Amino acid sequence: MKQTCRLFLIFICLALLMIPVDVAAQKAEKKEKNADDINQEVHIDLWKNKLYLLENGKKVLELNIAPGKEDKPTPVGHFKIVNKSRNWGSGFGTRWMGLNVPWGKYGIHGTNKPWLIGQNVSSGCVRMRNPDVEKLYNRVRVGTPVYIDGPIMGSSRLTYRILVQGSRGSLVQLVQNRLKAAGYYKGPAHGIFDRYTELSVIAWQKKNNLEVTGQIGYHDYIALGIIE
Repeated sequence: MKQTCRLFLIFICLALLMIPVDVAAQKAEKKEKNADDINQEVHIDLWKNKLYLLENGKKVLELNIAPGKEDKPTPVGHFKIVNKSRNWGSGFGTRWMGLNVPWGKYGIHGTNKPWLIGQNVSSGCVRMRNPDVEKLYNRVRVGTPVYIDGPIMGSSRLTYRILVQGSRGSLVQLVQNRLKAAGYYKGPAHGIFDRYTELSVIAWQKKNNLEVTGQIGYHDYIALGIIE
């Protein structure tokens, strides 16, 4: 009888010891589930040099940025965060969040020159102060959509930019999409002005009685409906 009581008491003690572990696991599982339920979006406004993190439609972070220079503009369009890294490399500050831009390597990262935040000084990436990029890094997940809005020409001062074979960027991608919609371009809209894009431009220019250059200039932008 005594042995049975001892075994029963041992069983009760073990059960009690396991309860906190189960509760902790449940809390962790609930926290993870709640995080998955949060709909995150990053919005970058190149007109104001601001980055906003939205969670379930509510703005939870507003941070200052330093985007690309006029000749190396930050991509405009819809992308997503595809990787995250700490101390990615010299000059990139304490955090890096890579974007799936098809025509090059771009990301949101820190800086070792915080006094330049607010100015257009990068080579196309979005720079932030290290404390700010760490805040974003700690909250945002891989796969989060990133919406970048800004001047399609790369600067509000420019009315157009001549595109030639070798050009890259959001503007090339827009031209490719317009040519694709018109039935002249059947390749990927990857933002790279390659030989196939050039041949598509030539075919489109011939058909529309435009000067055949294989390049995109002022009158081509008008004909494509990109500028008025």
